[in-house]
Order: sequence, then C-alpha cells, then structure tokens
Amino acid sequence: MGAGESGVGAAILAKKNDWNIFVSDFGKITPAHQKSLNELNVDWEENTHSMKKILQADLVVKSPGIPESANVIVKLIEKGIKIISEIEFAGYYSKAKTICITGSNGKTTTSLLTYHILKNAGVSVGLAGNIGESFAKQVANENYDWYVLELSSFQLDGMFEFRADIAMLLNITPDHLDRYDYDINKYALSKFRVLQNQTANDWAIINKDDPIIQKELNKRKLSAKVAPFSMKEELGLGGYINKEQLIINTNEKFTMSIHDLALKGKHNAQNSLASGIASRILEIRKETVRESLADFVNVEHRLEFVAKVHGIEFINDSKATNVNSTWFALESMDKPCVWIVGGVDKGNDYTELASLVTDKVKAIICLGKNNQKIIEAFEGSVETIVETTSALEAVAYGYRLAKKDETVLLSPACASFDLFENYEERGNAFKKAVRSL
Repeated sequence: MGAGESGVGAAILAKKNDWNIFVSDFGKITPAHQKSLNELNVDWEENTHSMKKILQADLVVKSPGIPESANVIVKLIEKGIKIISEIEFAGYYSKAKTICITGSNGKTTTSLLTYHILKNAGVSVGLAGNIGESFAKQVANENYDWYVLELSSFQLDGMFEFRADIAMLLNITPDHLDRYDYDINKYALSKFRVLQNQTANDWAIINKDDPIIQKELNKRKLSAKVAPFSMKEELGLGGYINKEQLIINTNEKFTMSIHDLALKGKHNAQNSLASGIASRILEIRKETVRESLADFVNVEHRLEFVAKVHGIEFINDSKATNVNSTWFALESMDKPCVWIVGGVDKGNDYTELASLVTDKVKAIICLGKNNQKIIEAFEGSVETIVETTSALEAVAYGYRLAKKDETVLLSPACASFDLFENYEERGNAFKKAVRSL
C-alpha cells in the first residue's frame, strides 16, 4: 500500500524472496518509481485501490503516510489481514544489527551524526528508515553489518516483532496529534515502541530530562541496559553536560568541550550526547568520536545558513514542522530576528513560544493559507505581522523588515502541504528567493 520510497523498497525485497506482489497507490506514482516497478515485473495501480484484489492479501506492507482511518485500512483490519510497516518487513530478512532513533525532534540530525561517526570508524553501516534509501531496498541489495534507522511514530506503529540492538528515545513533545486522536499519551506509547522486544543484551539511550518520557518510564520495567543523557545532572552511566564539557560514561570516561562540537545549541548538545553514547557503547575509538562530533555537517533545511545580504543573515529551518523544533531554532538566535512561520497547523499550541518571541522576534511573516491562529497568538507580542502566500514574497518582506546584523529565520512550526509539496520544496523555494535578492 503506497508506492513511494518505502513501498517500492518493500516490493524489491518481496520480489527477491518470491512473494506474489501487488502494489496499490491511491495517488499518482512518480515516473521513477513506475520504472522500478516495471523492471520488477510486478502488478501495480495508481489513483485507485482495487479492493477485491487487495482483500485477497496474506500480508500488507503499508506506507507510513497512510493513516489507520483510511477506508482501505479499515476494511483490511475488519478482514483480519496482517498490516506491517516496511521496516518490520525488512527486519524479517535482515541479519544486521540496528541503532534505532526516534523522538519528536532531532532524530534526523542524530541519525546522520551517528551514521557519520560509525562510517568514520570504518564500520560497515547503512542509513535508512525515515531518511535515505528504503531499509527494505538496502536489505535486498546490500550486506551491511549495522544500520542506523531514523524511525517516525508512523513507522513504529507498524512494527511488532522488530528489535533494536541500540534504541534511542530523544524526546516526546506534541506532534502529529491529528493521527493520535489529539491524545499525547497515545503518541507517547507509539514512540515507546522503539524499546519493544529489547533484551538484557541491548541498550536503550533515553533523555532523562524529558518529563513525558520519565512519566512513561515510571510505568514500566525495561529489559535493556539503560544509558540516559541529561543537560541538568551528572550521571554514573550515560552522558551529561557539566561546565561546558560533554561527558560520556560507558566503558570508560570520554570528555569533550561543547565549544568543539560542530552542532551548536542545547538541543544539538543532546543530539551529540546520544550519538556519542551509542558510539562508545560500540567501543569506537575516542579520537574518532571526537573528530566526528567536531567535523559533522548538518542536514539541509535544519538551521541551514543560506546567505548574508547587506549584513542580514538568512537561515533556512524549513524542517521545523512543529512548535518544539521552532522553539529550539528561536532559542539558538543570538540577534534580533524576523521570523517566517506558518503552513498546515497540526494542533499547535503557540503559547510555548510566547516568551521567546517577546525576547527575540521583532516581526512575524506568515507563510500560509490560514494564518489566523498565529496572528491571534502573537499580535500582542510583536508590532508587525504580515501575511504572504509565496517564499518570494516572504523573503522580500524579511529583507525589508530586518536591518544589518539581524536575522531572517524560516522556521515554520507547521507542515508545508498548503503551499508546497513538502518541507524540502519550501526550504528550496526560500533559498532560491534569498539568492535572487
């Protein structure tokens, strides 16, 4: 179900293992994915679901983008047909070990950073999940010893027997609540699935400072060895920050100045702690960990410096699709800021940003079709709020409203689907507009 990266990857792996395959997508399938399916010589359809054929399935591998409430899924569940995620399906055929990373924020950065350290250490490692090529496709075509998997809650929902050798739970803040009946507890349970099936030989790397994680941990006993990380307290086992030093205690002590970290800001110190703990659990040399944490280049569209135009700095944080991500972005601003915000609201509570907006933001530019909620939240905090419907218009206003030595920050706190295909298209449109100034 679904013929994007995960669906086509699952088809490739299924074909290799002699399954009888039918691929169905209710939307359009890209020409590249059509070509892949034709080369596999499998049946596929787009813009429809042939229910009679679908309901004959023994097993359905569902794209994470398809909600449980979709009519086709409801009918599959009624008939008792097994529905799993592509990650679960790939796990049936993979002998590799896994580092599985989830959280509301920071999981892409932490996954890339962990992969960077392992690769620098010469480990045979692949990167998959919510990032890069599909896990199933790589299991079919590659032979890695380890995988770093970035896992969304939607992927975790379709995982049952899968087991992480090292699991990371970075944080839990309200996100995608429209898929969880607007219930944070249901969303938290989804995230905690990253720890399911772990044994005493496995590791769980967990944020000790996160209240929702700690509340959920108090209800359960984990089988895995737990290595927590904290920005607030010293820990015997795990990692913490103390007097501008990053300290990790696993087999032996590792220390590094936070000023030498490639990634700046509190949230990135947490990401560096989590990646560093995983690396030291694997006994990667301290020098390699230190060098990798110092020379890492972050993902595109995440607090990405675009250009400086007449002394005004433009930052692309289009990947910030929820309030918590934007909180981190605003928190890291050290100059007055013109903030570009808006898009498809996912049940956002903007009050969390109120004090940061008062302290850091001089003007707000709304980039979206429906901005009323943003305007109502901040009209008492900033003098200037303008509405725009294109990246070009938003950047032009940003350039007009900001002064020399100030920043124009795109950090939308919302999904992009009202005006753009995805956050990448939004970020690229922003960068193109900046470069045209």
